[in-house]
Amino acid sequence: MNIQVQPVEAGRDAWHIARRWIAEHGRAALATVVSTWGSAPVPAGGHLVIGPDDRFEGSVSGGCVEADVLAEAVDIMASGKPKLLEYGISDDTAWRVGLPCGGTIKVLVEPLTRADLAHVDAIIDAREQRRSIVRVTRVADGERSLYREGDALSGDIAKALTSGIVGLIETPDGVAAVQPIVPPLRVIIVGATHIGQVFADMARLTGYGVTVVDPRAAFASEERFGASAIVADWPQASFDRIGLDARTAVVALTHASHIDDEAIAAALRAPCIYIGALGSRATNAKRIDRLKALGFGDDDLQRIHAPIGLNIGAKGPAEIAVSILAEIVKVSRGAT
Repeated sequence: MNIQVQPVEAGRDAWHIARRWIAEHGRAALATVVSTWGSAPVPAGGHLVIGPDDRFEGSVSGGCVEADVLAEAVDIMASGKPKLLEYGISDDTAWRVGLPCGGTIKVLVEPLTRADLAHVDAIIDAREQRRSIVRVTRVADGERSLYREGDALSGDIAKALTSGIVGLIETPDGVAAVQPIVPPLRVIIVGATHIGQVFADMARLTGYGVTVVDPRAAFASEERFGASAIVADWPQASFDRIGLDARTAVVALTHASHIDDEAIAAALRAPCIYIGALGSRATNAKRIDRLKALGFGDDDLQRIHAPIGLNIGAKGPAEIAVSILAEIVKVSRGAT
């Protein structure tokens, strides 16, 4: 079988795809990376959605073992029973299907039918409402449970919700896969600038939701940012409508201090995962003084990434956009 892996399109995640295929064809299968070791090409939590007639989207290994997983999924959809697959450097199947990179992965493949639509809809609803949940699937029989923020959680489930780490756990009823499902990271770009245009495209391709905010309607136009959500208003009013949370990155790019300052101040009052501002060190020093005058302390101001982006010697809009995106990825992954 000749396999060409296609990543899930930005703005379309595995759950929406599975939901559509179940509704259209009555069944689908979901393959989830539940454990990795070494140089595994796709992290735990990666999805591959399989439908009838050789349909599939997503990836569990960047192309190494997809053909084998697809073949297994056909039998799993027919039998209605989940299966835990393992591939590694010493595994004959892994060598045959092309996993010689030194890593080991475990992939749980689950059948989904119309009887599972309520379960899938609950996950989609939580994502759209930007609420974190934990999905627990018993490997032996596919029994599923959902746990939400605010539930009385303890042990491995509470730890998973806090850490966001996908994995396998031992329960009194056997091995289970624990999958935290957190809101997708979204980026609010304040400043419909040339850098903002390039960065918006890159962020969407990475899978982030993108909203562009700028009170200057001539800048924040659909013609310039057609694929992104656009709010032609001041940052504070825009943020009040959008809402800021711990999975939101705010990127201030206007180079107009009165606009950028308003955006940064609002972001500092919220639990944003990332706050970045364009400008030189001298520009940022003046910005810090203005923010201190508004009552922000040193702990608050240390949250600002300025000058924005990783220091890679970037020149021009495209390279600067790369440096910003890389810094957001680094922060969101907890890398040091």
